[in-house]
Amino acid sequence: MPAEPLCEWLRSCQHKNGGFGGNVGHDAHLLYTLSAVQILAMCDRLDQIDRASTIDFVAGLQQPDGSFAGDEWLEIDTRFSYIALSCLRILGALDRVDVDKAVEFIARCKNFDGAFGCIPEAESHAGQTFCCVAALAIVDRLDVVDADLLGWWLAERQVKEGGLNGRPEKLPDVCYSWWVLSSLSIIGRLHWIDRQGLVQFILRCQDTDGGGFADRPGDMADVYHTFFALCGLSFMGEPGLQAIDPAYALTVETVDRLGLPRPWKSHQQLAAPAPAAEAN
Repeated sequence: MPAEPLCEWLRSCQHKNGGFGGNVGHDAHLLYTLSAVQILAMCDRLDQIDRASTIDFVAGLQQPDGSFAGDEWLEIDTRFSYIALSCLRILGALDRVDVDKAVEFIARCKNFDGAFGCIPEAESHAGQTFCCVAALAIVDRLDVVDADLLGWWLAERQVKEGGLNGRPEKLPDVCYSWWVLSSLSIIGRLHWIDRQGLVQFILRCQDTDGGGFADRPGDMADVYHTFFALCGLSFMGEPGLQAIDPAYALTVETVDRLGLPRPWKSHQQLAAPAPAAEAN
């Protein structure tokens, strides 16, 4: 698809305070700001936004305890810690926030099972765990993570159908092919997953007519689950897919072009299995 019309629309979503809304006229929020920055990075158009005001917007949302609010209404969530640190790393401005304080807040959100919640003492969740692990990776503080304990908890998210869930006793959902596998990739425990079972579950979720993927087999396909399905298949080494970076949620090609540090890259994806030998 042509990049320029997309980038022009994204620029129209930026507010004077530097943040981006989800559409033209919508309120600025960290969620949409990172999405805009990621898309512009993929299109090699980061020079087309007001970088200084975007950095000011993101950095200005850090709270005294190190956490980040999503917007002016001050909801606190470890999602926003990841978004802020990822956005600032991409824009080359991590020095604008107190990284040590940010790490302290994330560490307070770690639970007895090695996984993380949205705030201190909140239930462990695979989505929040990705946000915390990826944020720690981006600022080179994976020492906070107990890789074996967390790896066990994440591997336990695989259920008998082959798919992954976000918490114990929940149904599998294709989206966790990203949230779980990305974290396992960062900590070097991706091989703890039953590759064949997961790949088969993801492929059963595809709409073979329309091409997209749903959350579960038989449900309606959507863009959200299609992205996560393709990421999961890429992590599992399926052929024909670009490599995805587990921390930045960008293609490895884009991350390398931006010159972003990627010390976890040796754990990125599994090798595809060798084809079965034909019988004589």
